[in-house]
Order: sequence, then C-alpha cells, then structure tokens
Amino acid sequence: MLDATVKTLLGTDSPMEAWRKLIKSSDAVGVKSNDWGRLPTPKPLEAAIKRRLLDVGVAEENMSITDRGVMSNPVFLQSTALVNVRPLRTHHWAGIGSCLKNYIPFVSDRPSYHPDACAALGSIWHHPAVEGKTRLNILSALTPHFYGGGADFFDTRYVWPYKGLIVGIDPVAVDAIGAHPLQRKRIAFFGEDRALDVPPSHILVADKKYHLGVSDLNRIQLIKLGWMEEVLI
Repeated sequence: MLDATVKTLLGTDSPMEAWRKLIKSSDAVGVKSNDWGRLPTPKPLEAAIKRRLLDVGVAEENMSITDRGVMSNPVFLQSTALVNVRPLRTHHWAGIGSCLKNYIPFVSDRPSYHPDACAALGSIWHHPAVEGKTRLNILSALTPHFYGGGADFFDTRYVWPYKGLIVGIDPVAVDAIGAHPLQRKRIAFFGEDRALDVPPSHILVADKKYHLGVSDLNRIQLIKLGWMEEVLI
C-alpha cells in the first residue's frame, strides 16, 4: 500500500525510483512517528518505511524512528531529511491529530501551543530543526478514531477499519483531506456532524498564516487508489 501511494505521488514507474527521488543515500533521516499508547503509528508501517530507507542506501546508523526526545536524538539533531508519519484521530486540543500536530515534540513549551485550537502549530514547521527537511507526510488511516471529547479520550466504539493511507508532500493538504473522512464518519454514525472539542482550524491557519500548503479541498489534487467503497472523500 505504501509503495503504491509513493509511486503514484511521485509519478514514477517503480516504488524504488520514487523513494530515491525523496531520499538520498547520504541523508540522515529522522522518521517522526507517534507513540500515543491507545493508537500509535503501526509498527508494520514504521518497518515498511525503514525497509525503503535501507533499500535507498541510507545507513542504519543514519536513521531513527521515534516520537519523543527528538531534540536530544543525534540523528534528528543532524538530520537532512524527515519523514512524518502518524495515525489519524480526533484530538482534544487541535481537533484532529494531524501531520502538522505531530511535530510538537520539536518544541519544549508544548502547552503554549494549545490556545486557539493549536493555531500556532504551523510555526513549528519554521523551526531550524524542521524547516525544509520534510520529504513525506503520511497519515495512517488504517484504523482512525473519528470522535472524542476530553484530553486523552479514546473509545473503541469510535474506531473503524478504514484501511487507508493519506500521503503527500504538502502537510496542510494531507491534513485537510484527513479531516474530511472523520467528519463524514461522524455524520454517518451519529446522523449529524457532532462537534469536537475544537474544530481543526489549525489546518487553515497553517495555510493562510504560515504558508505551509493548501487547505482548500477544491485546490488539492486528490488521487484515490484501491477500494473505493465508503472512502468518504
């Protein structure tokens, strides 16, 4: 699944050709994962990324897959490339747990980013440890969590086997697309778009204020692969 999306995204004839466009063998690569215990980045997805980095020729000592402690991690500190991968879910502070949100460990004062539905998340992407390094953004929508309320809320009733990946170069576009099936699923499940604690407005702010990408669904080129039933996009 990952190979097919990356090949299509880069418009290449083979997955390896696509990965070599993204990553050089000389790169030091930080794979920013997510280890939230109730719904972490799937280990097989992390393993698939690592396999392709090794195939490209990145030395194992020049790659690291982790979530916390990135600012004390030697590979992340000297990284020349980042791969951003996390599960798609609702989030108390940000509306949704997004690719944009996944970089909050790159700053030390995380609570200061919580006001206004985490409106300032986009500023993290201009941090020296991050800016210009992200080669690929991956939202794991294999088993998204589509509804919740309160910090650290999790309920298996609101998890469903979507069995998808949302992949792109533009983190804003990836997150804008990712928010849509969560909303559509809430409508299908509850018969209405039941409100989250906050709307995922940080996605629009990342576009309009921080100029990180495109949030307007009408301006995003969306390519769908595989099974189309209940894709909700």
